[in-house]
Amino acid sequence: MSDSIKHECGIAVLRLLKPLEFYKEKYGTAFYGVNKMYLMMEKQHNRGQDGAGFASIKLDTKPGERYISRVRSIAQQPIQDIFAQINDRVNKEFIAHPEYADDVALQKKHIPYIGEVFLGHVRYGTFGKNSVESVHPFLRQNNWMHRNLIMAGNFNMTNVKELFANLIRLGQHPKEYTDTITIMEKIGHFLDDAVSKIYKDVKKEGYNKNEASPLIAERLNVAKILRKAAKNWDGGYAMAGLIGHGDSFVLRDPAGIRPTYYYKDDEIVVIASERPVIQTVFNVKFEDVQELEPGHAIITKKSGKVVIKKILEPLERKACSFERIYFSRGSDAEIYQERKMLGKLLMPKVLEAIDNDTKNTVFSYIPNTAETSFFGMIETAEAALNKKKTAAILKGQRSLSAEKVTDVLSERIRVEKIAIKDVKLRTFITEDSSRDDLVAHVYDVTYGVIKPNDNLVIIDDSIVRGTTLKKSILKILDRLNPKKIVVVSSAPQIRYPDCYGIDMANLESLVAFRAALELLKEANKYHIVKEVYDKCIEQTELEDVYVQNFVKEIYDPFTDEQISDKIGELLSPDNIKAEVKIIFQSVENLHKACPEHLGDWYFTGNYPTVGGNRVVNRAFINFYEGNKERAY
Repeated sequence: MSDSIKHECGIAVLRLLKPLEFYKEKYGTAFYGVNKMYLMMEKQHNRGQDGAGFASIKLDTKPGERYISRVRSIAQQPIQDIFAQINDRVNKEFIAHPEYADDVALQKKHIPYIGEVFLGHVRYGTFGKNSVESVHPFLRQNNWMHRNLIMAGNFNMTNVKELFANLIRLGQHPKEYTDTITIMEKIGHFLDDAVSKIYKDVKKEGYNKNEASPLIAERLNVAKILRKAAKNWDGGYAMAGLIGHGDSFVLRDPAGIRPTYYYKDDEIVVIASERPVIQTVFNVKFEDVQELEPGHAIITKKSGKVVIKKILEPLERKACSFERIYFSRGSDAEIYQERKMLGKLLMPKVLEAIDNDTKNTVFSYIPNTAETSFFGMIETAEAALNKKKTAAILKGQRSLSAEKVTDVLSERIRVEKIAIKDVKLRTFITEDSSRDDLVAHVYDVTYGVIKPNDNLVIIDDSIVRGTTLKKSILKILDRLNPKKIVVVSSAPQIRYPDCYGIDMANLESLVAFRAALELLKEANKYHIVKEVYDKCIEQTELEDVYVQNFVKEIYDPFTDEQISDKIGELLSPDNIKAEVKIIFQSVENLHKACPEHLGDWYFTGNYPTVGGNRVVNRAFINFYEGNKERAY
């Protein structure tokens, strides 16, 4: 993606269902779980590179023995840093105590991080400071084993203010005003209540305190706790938690916005944000990895019993389509085909833009994630060319010479690697003119393959702000002297902010919004901006369920093509010689390509939860008032 936008997070949960001795005997190490967690986190590093965290729990430890370990990092390569720390600590223990080497019981008793329950998290610092204190997993500590709670998630809540106020009404004093702390304290409140109630019950039944502990673990109803805690949540989330005695859970939001996949056999239960991660790390088939249904939680009890429970009533499924376009790894079998289809569905518009002149057109892509859509686009272009060849041969009937037939058949779609990203280049000077000159060199181009009468078609995943296109890519592509540059976005126009995890929090940074404002000025309709502002202000005191997205009215007077053309004008650098055309995917074709992932609020403004409309209106109010605060 030419525009760098930061994605939410990735989670990994692993529960070993057999004693550690089993893994030592079968796989050669009792650190089987730690090793697999390293792989799962590394395979999801695309989901977050600002920080990473890891936590583990040992089951059935004796009083006085440490049973929770946690390590977090914001180093340049945080996942590697975490496991380097773990490895260093483990090796020191083995050096100091050689007798631990073949004794799993001693390893579990004395060496941290080894255990049966694991939680990993990778993140981008999209909200708040990117300090190590902001990195998941978070830990809520208590002297009661059952009240210890470790949490991490891939999520954003739209109603943190309301949730925070609810905690205050419950008599709590949260230490931070963040959605992570707020969510953890809410679950922790009902966890405390449940543990206290069970303890009172078993006490009445005649059990002493020591005897009560395993009974609390057995009777604790995690699903009931989650139902109470999540009752008023509004957002997109995959929420993972470990309870000190060994229960674990992952809860997915009712609209299925954030992805969650799981696999279970008689040795393990594993949950991750992406299917191919589980497939690769555990060498299992595509069909063996299941998607967790929206509004449901997968709960693993300390006993090893696994249940899937409906926690919240599912809403209309609106799984995030950006996962399919860009964020999730393209190695997923379904995602690979969907991305190819995105490219295929764009081709008719591309052929129209180049007047079907494939002979004088070079096709390329913005590395690296647009490559799969590019393959789909080229397949369609080749099919169109073959159709043209067939027609030419049939039209000539028997009058065509062998030389002419050879000439017709020899025509090929011209595919080249034109844009090459210099990943090591950093814009270290902040002064605008110097910085702009450096930004222009983030991409290199391949010289000698474009002729002056050629079109250049280049596909990107999406165009968010368009900054890199204007300041770097288009400038440097123009040096190749094509007559026309066609930039193709496999995603539709991004018109609205996201509030469920992607770092697109304001409107004015979106080039589609800026284009609509320019069109309103040109059409003498800019008064609509004030009218929309007034409507947004009128709704500020309404309950979320009654709030409408009036920002749609900014775009209503114009067709998609008008906005696309204006975006082309806005992104064309001064003094560019080539004609610039920008083509976007249609929302209709996006749904054709990704039929199970219809979450399209950033394109359509149709938010899947009631809090989304409040957020987009607040984003517009902030824009109008010149307020740089986030809308949620």
